[in-house]
Amino acid sequence: MIFVTGGAGYIGSHTCVELLNAGHQVTVFDNFSNSQPEALRRIERITGKQLQVIEGDIRNPAELKTALQTSGAQAVIHFAGLKAVGESEQQPLRYYENNVQGTLTLLQAMQSCAVKTIVFSSSATVYGIPQFLPYTEAHPLSATNTYGQTKLTVERMLQDLYRSDATWRIGILRYFNPVGAHASGLIGEDPQGLPNNLMPFVAQVAVGRREFLNVWGNDYDTPDGTGVRDYIHVVDLALGHLAALNRLQAQPQCMTVNLGTGIGYSVLDMVRAFEQACGKPIAFQFSPRRAGDIASYCADPKLAAEHTWRWQSQNPQGYSISH
Repeated sequence: MIFVTGGAGYIGSHTCVELLNAGHQVTVFDNFSNSQPEALRRIERITGKQLQVIEGDIRNPAELKTALQTSGAQAVIHFAGLKAVGESEQQPLRYYENNVQGTLTLLQAMQSCAVKTIVFSSSATVYGIPQFLPYTEAHPLSATNTYGQTKLTVERMLQDLYRSDATWRIGILRYFNPVGAHASGLIGEDPQGLPNNLMPFVAQVAVGRREFLNVWGNDYDTPDGTGVRDYIHVVDLALGHLAALNRLQAQPQCMTVNLGTGIGYSVLDMVRAFEQACGKPIAFQFSPRRAGDIASYCADPKLAAEHTWRWQSQNPQGYSISH
């Protein structure tokens, strides 16, 4: 049984599909603060298999311990976390409470239940301003924003935990920029409120849900002045979690792995690729840089754009209107 925190979210839902398809039993633990229960019904529809669902908050020790015990969990994949760079600069305490305190509470519950395998959803933001590119796992760590600092703090917590008890099996996965959607078009990225990530915003502009895209900064030292990122398809990212679980089954360890493609694309590259995928222009305007953003880090975006367009065109209002 794999216990998935935040399993109804964007990356969590795609990972649950791959876990079920691989023959795992899955318990989703989610407070639905930035996700919809409908995503879980869609997962069951895609896979033809059932999920166990427990509504709860990772900051609540009693809820976590009870959920871990009743689920019979043998391993945890930890997605539950706040993830918007700009918002983290405006609400730092909320981010430390959820991302750091929430993970601490989860690890304490795991320890008390003798569940010692965890795959943690980290981020390439822990690398900060590039000293060299592409980033390797050995790149110095120095986050430039609160979101990145919370991920870095949790990474260090996990490393300290392993040093204190080498029977733990810990996988730290540093994501680059997940994009795309499941090929079925049934699940995809459906953030509540205003999207903070590029692709769902672009997709919502394409279906008329948003008037235009704000491109935050066009004066970076990049080929077209807009930020350059490494975009990885969400299904590839999900499969990376299965590979991490399999690797951890081999022996106790604490491993850190980048999940990206090694190819960088600018914001305007992604907009143009999406225009080709959906066959219509995407309205955008340039706005000032956001606090905490960096110019570039290292991804053909075409397939990701096509899958995202299939998801958003079939679901113009996201999960609010069910199939």
